[in-house]
Amino acid sequence: MQAHSYSYAVASNPVLYENSPLHVLFAGESQTKSGHAVGPKLYDYYLLHFVESGKGIFRTEQHTYRLEKNDFFLIHPGQLVSYTSDEEEPWRYRWSAFTGYLTEQVVQEAGLRVHQPVFHASDHNPIPGYLEQMQLAFYSRKSSSHLSALGYLYLIMGEAGNHLSDWSDPSGADSQIRRTVKQMVQYMSTQYAHPVSIEQMSEGLGYNRAYLSRIFKKETGVSPVTYLLKLRIDKSRQLLRERPELSVEQVAASVGLTDALYFSRQFKRFCGQSPTEYRNKVKQYPQP
Repeated sequence: MQAHSYSYAVASNPVLYENSPLHVLFAGESQTKSGHAVGPKLYDYYLLHFVESGKGIFRTEQHTYRLEKNDFFLIHPGQLVSYTSDEEEPWRYRWSAFTGYLTEQVVQEAGLRVHQPVFHASDHNPIPGYLEQMQLAFYSRKSSSHLSALGYLYLIMGEAGNHLSDWSDPSGADSQIRRTVKQMVQYMSTQYAHPVSIEQMSEGLGYNRAYLSRIFKKETGVSPVTYLLKLRIDKSRQLLRERPELSVEQVAASVGLTDALYFSRQFKRFCGQSPTEYRNKVKQYPQP
């Protein structure tokens, strides 16, 4: 049996937890002893581990997982768990604990559900580096380390989401298409106020414009160009109602259409009246 030098280190967040939306409690690392065992026990916070080397077993109330290098496992609060290091190749892992009333939402978005608390990461993935930087930030004892730790936690959850997104939906290619269309909708919903184009969106998402147009229309029934224009017109109607001090030109510019004449034509095409007529009608007959 190969001898392994036992080590253990942990650093706590210098900022106390006071019912925050999301709060990292501590981060640590350990080269475990042969057969080192924890539990069965419950935790009242989320506790994630990343295996850097060695092997071991992680047991939840539902499953038993045999884990090794580059495996990630998340312990959910209130779940009875145990984990044991291998006798011959005891694992070395890093860990972090976090809590807060937004934690369940963040974990769900990453795909780390109670029935799917593990995943295998690729070689040279950044998760152990994020955990190390989190631990080093806490060692600094600066109050700003709290914010740094949150950043690293979100990066870790992002990596989890990257690994688990394709596993969580068995529909494969269809799932990828739906995610891409959602990305397009998100892009247009956040960028409509800028003079962006479908070409720029396609380039930003890394896809051919013709392909994106095809899958978008199949999923939504309209082309990306029409969707973006309708989104801009809908936003302009809101501004015309709520900001009477803005000129039509200013409203047009605020929704990403710098040509006021083009804006007026498209507004009439969608709404059946000009922007000025719409605004006057709203003044005369205020909407509840």
